[in-house]
Amino acid sequence: MFGKKDLVDNLSHDLDRARARRDALASDVTTLSQEIAQLEARLSEEKDRRERARIAADIEAIADELGDAVRSFAPAVARLCDAVAGAGAAAPKAGELGGFLGAFVSEIGNEIESLMSELRRRAETARSGELAQLPPPSEAAPATARGDRMPLLLPAFLRRKQSPGIEAADDQRSTAA
Repeated sequence: MFGKKDLVDNLSHDLDRARARRDALASDVTTLSQEIAQLEARLSEEKDRRERARIAADIEAIADELGDAVRSFAPAVARLCDAVAGAGAAAPKAGELGGFLGAFVSEIGNEIESLMSELRRRAETARSGELAQLPPPSEAAPATARGDRMPLLLPAFLRRKQSPGIEAADDQRSTAA
């Protein structure tokens, strides 16, 4: 009988130790689950921050490219305006073209300033984390094909001359493609 009591005591003691280990492991599992949730949240925040920074950098690159284009476009338009002003003494219609160019420059300036302001606002919005207002990168406006552009209403002397040789060359390129 003395041996049976030791066996029951040993089993009872082993059972108590197993339950204590189980409780300790359950506590560790809870603690680890909380740590994992915190790490996942931090990882998600960092990914979001990096994505916002990437979008802001993309928008700023577009604004820089637009600024570069404006800086190269403006001198050409200025030279054209100067040439038209010089032609005003010899051709009365030059004044009409000069007026058109003035309106053109004014309208382009207003539109570019508006676009640059919108780009700066969107870059700041991306940095601040308010991406709900921005389209996802996959929905960016597709580059328009040359045929989709609105034709410019140019005076006759500025229009491209049509010649059979050019049209034949264009037809050969389109069939080769």
